[in-house]
Amino acid sequence: MQIRLEYRNLFYKTDLSHALDISIAVEAGEGHVRAWYLGPARIEPVRMGDWVGEVRSGAAVNFRDVYFNPHGHGTHTETLGHISAEDVSVRRHFRDFFCFAHVVSVLPLRVEADALITLEALRRACPQPAEALVLRTLPNSTGKQTQNYSNTNPAYLAEEAALWLREQGVKHLLIDTPSVDREEDGGKLLAHHAFWNYPQAPRTGATITELVFVPDEISDGLYFMNLQVAAFENDAAPSRPLLFALEED
Repeated sequence: MQIRLEYRNLFYKTDLSHALDISIAVEAGEGHVRAWYLGPARIEPVRMGDWVGEVRSGAAVNFRDVYFNPHGHGTHTETLGHISAEDVSVRRHFRDFFCFAHVVSVLPLRVEADALITLEALRRACPQPAEALVLRTLPNSTGKQTQNYSNTNPAYLAEEAALWLREQGVKHLLIDTPSVDREEDGGKLLAHHAFWNYPQAPRTGATITELVFVPDEISDGLYFMNLQVAAFENDAAPSRPLLFALEED
């Protein structure tokens, strides 16, 4: 299905039947993406006495429990409830299911043991970002989809870069690492605080989506995005960002 869209006084068309999925699924067992010192996610049939909830064990249906952490297993979207004492549920506060998004590739700056996404790199890559910004860190590898990020100190966002994104009006930030902040930073979470403007003037509708994967086949540029977020009453929930290519109309 094709639709016509307007963005900054230009008109585009896109085909909603051709989605580019940049999510990483929650999968059970070893060899799947995880972070924050967690073990693998688990998906197991319910057991009630002699009854086992899976068809191959004789049940009429598959009936499984899922054990995972939304921050550490697969792509997830979070609100400022992640860093606040107040409950800010992603289900209640996220409402921008469709928006324009810029995909940007950035090469983090190596500073001793750190890989820093700097303000200068963002400004060069996308001087006027859309309402949503998708950050693909370089080098890019399919290994990101199965990486155990614990104790690897992945690339993260400089505080001043997060502040600039907020000032530019970026409401939804997506990144292919486990966090916009350093793995171990003493609990400062500077980029989270800067992006959400917390606690000074909290942006309750703004979100951060982590652990996406943007294949090389997806070029940098402007896209239409559908950010699908599971209905969890929690600060974070599994999500599935879908990008749609645009053509000038």
